[in-house]
Amino acid sequence: MDSVITVENLGKKYLLNRAGHGSYLALRDVLSQGFKNLGSRLLHPLRCSPFTSICAREEFWALRDVCFEVKQGDRLGIVGSNGAGKSTLLKILSRITEPSTGSVRIKGRVASLLEVGTGFHPELTGRENIFLNGAIMGMTKAEIKRKFDEIVAFAEVEKFLDTPVKRYSSGMYVRLAFAVAAHLEPEILVVDEVLAVGDVQFQKKCLGKMEEVSAKENRTVLFVSHNMAAISQLCSQALWMEKGHMVVRSATPEVISSYLSRGSVDFSGERRWSHDASPGDGRIRLLAVRIFNDLGTVSAVVDMARFFQVELEYEILQSCAGMRTGFWIYTQEGVLVFVAGDNEDREWIGRKRTEGHYRSRCTVPAGLLNSGPYSVTAAADIQNGEMLFCEASALRFTVEHTSVSRLDGAGRSPGIICPSLDWKISSVGTAGL
Repeated sequence: MDSVITVENLGKKYLLNRAGHGSYLALRDVLSQGFKNLGSRLLHPLRCSPFTSICAREEFWALRDVCFEVKQGDRLGIVGSNGAGKSTLLKILSRITEPSTGSVRIKGRVASLLEVGTGFHPELTGRENIFLNGAIMGMTKAEIKRKFDEIVAFAEVEKFLDTPVKRYSSGMYVRLAFAVAAHLEPEILVVDEVLAVGDVQFQKKCLGKMEEVSAKENRTVLFVSHNMAAISQLCSQALWMEKGHMVVRSATPEVISSYLSRGSVDFSGERRWSHDASPGDGRIRLLAVRIFNDLGTVSAVVDMARFFQVELEYEILQSCAGMRTGFWIYTQEGVLVFVAGDNEDREWIGRKRTEGHYRSRCTVPAGLLNSGPYSVTAAADIQNGEMLFCEASALRFTVEHTSVSRLDGAGRSPGIICPSLDWKISSVGTAGL
C-alpha cells in the first residue's frame, strides 16, 4: 500500500534569545543605549556592541532526524512527555510550520485539530465557521452543505449554531472543531491532545468516529494523547518521541509498555517546577504536586488500607471568578479512575481567591484504590469555561496492599478500585420449610 506520509530526516530549529542579564528592555533604554553605542562604534568599529550579549541567540532543536512513513488507512498514535516535540511534528505535517531540515511528503488533504479554536474566526457564528473551514480545506459549497447536518448533529451545538464562537465554552469549541475536521472528508486526520478538553462521553464519541473513518473509509489518522487507554483502543501502531527525537516506532502495546516503564517520571512523591518552567499562564502557575501518606510524610508509596493525600501548590497571579484546581487519577494503562476538584471545599464556596500563594490538599479515603501504579494529572480551569493548565502525568505513585486479598486469598483483587464494603449475612430459616 502506498505511503500517504513520508518523513525524512525532519528537523525544526528555533532561535532563542538569551536575555539572562536583562530580559526586559524598555524603548527608552534601547534608544538611550543606541545613542551611547553610536559614538563607540564610530571610534572602535571592530569592538563588539554592548548589545551583543543581550541579543545573543541560542539554537533549540524541537525536532531532529525524525524519519517514518504512514500508509493509507493507518492509525498511528504518538506518545511522549511534554516538550517531546509531538505538537511541533503535527504542525509541520499540517503545513502550519515549515521544517528547518529534511522533507515531508503528503498525499491528500489534511484536517487538523491541534488547539482549541484553531481555524475558527471568533466573530463568526458556528454556521459560518463550518463553511469557512470547509473552504480552507478546498471543498465546494455543495460538498459542505451535504455534510452540514451531520456536522451539527455530531457536535450537538444546534442551539448555538448562529451564535459567535467567541461565546462558546472550550468544550463547545472542541465539539464543533472535531465534527468539522472529521466530516469534511479529509484523507488524513490529525488530532492533538485537545480532545482532553471535552467530556468523557464526547471523547468516546470522537474515538468511535476516528475508528470509523479509518476502518470503513480507509482514511489515515494521527493521534497524540497522554491517555494510553485511548491510544491502545484506536491505534495499531505507535511512535514514541522524547526531546525531539523518535525513540521507537512499533506495535502499540510494545511502545506503551516501553514508554510507561521509562525512568523520566518522578517517583519521589513530589514534583516541583521553577517559576519560569511552571505550567500555567498569566493567571495561575502550578508550583508543585505532592503525595502524602497517612503519617503526613511525602511518599510515592501508599498503603491501600490507609488514607493518603494529594496536594497541589500554586500561585494565583490574577484573581478570576470560578477558578479551581484539581487532579485526575489514572491507572498505568491510562484508564481514568476519578476526577477531584477543590471547588468541593465548602468553606470556599462563593469565595473568590485573590492573588497569592495557595495549597489545595485532597484526602483520598482508605480502601478505595486497588494495589498498583497510578499517575496524577494536575489541572486548573475556570468552571464551565477554559482550561488554565493541564499537566499530564505530573506525578506517579504506587498503592500497595499489606493484607491478604479479600476476594481470591492472595495477590491483587481484580478491578481498579477495591473498596471495603459493609456486608451483613442473616439467616432466614431452614431450607424447605
